[in-house]
Amino acid sequence: MRLDLSGGRTTIDGLPPLREVIERHGLQAKKALGQNFLLDLNLTSKIARAAGDLSETTVIEVGPGPGGLTRALLFNGAKRVIAIERDERCLEALAQVSGHYPGRLEVIPGDALKTDFAALGGTAGGGPVKIAANLPYNIGTELLIRWLTTVDWPPFY
Repeated sequence: MRLDLSGGRTTIDGLPPLREVIERHGLQAKKALGQNFLLDLNLTSKIARAAGDLSETTVIEVGPGPGGLTRALLFNGAKRVIAIERDERCLEALAQVSGHYPGRLEVIPGDALKTDFAALGGTAGGGPVKIAANLPYNIGTELLIRWLTTVDWPPFY
């Protein structure tokens, strides 16, 4: 990963630092939504790398918030990221990321608990699909159980 440390600003791929994005959009993690924004570029990069080769992969991300992990997934070569975000306050920040990676980020506003993940995985055109997420605390267990018990679901690793 190439980090730009010019002017004391740590950035990834020319996008503004996440702290600036959060401040600009007046974002603060909401406990009621189980949010925890990942700001550490080393951590988000490590998670993205742990997902393996993403060059032909559609990645589904639940609760991207301002886009820390999203940016790392795209920077590390994800073919496409589908991000499901319930918090409308984060959508503008994600639109900026989408503009930086044209055609590679689809943001779905809404509740992941009401999402048909099998149908969503089917939009990958037969290619591999992976889930990479900093799951919101209050829905993480329920989503994991659903994913592990769904029969009509593409293989996720």
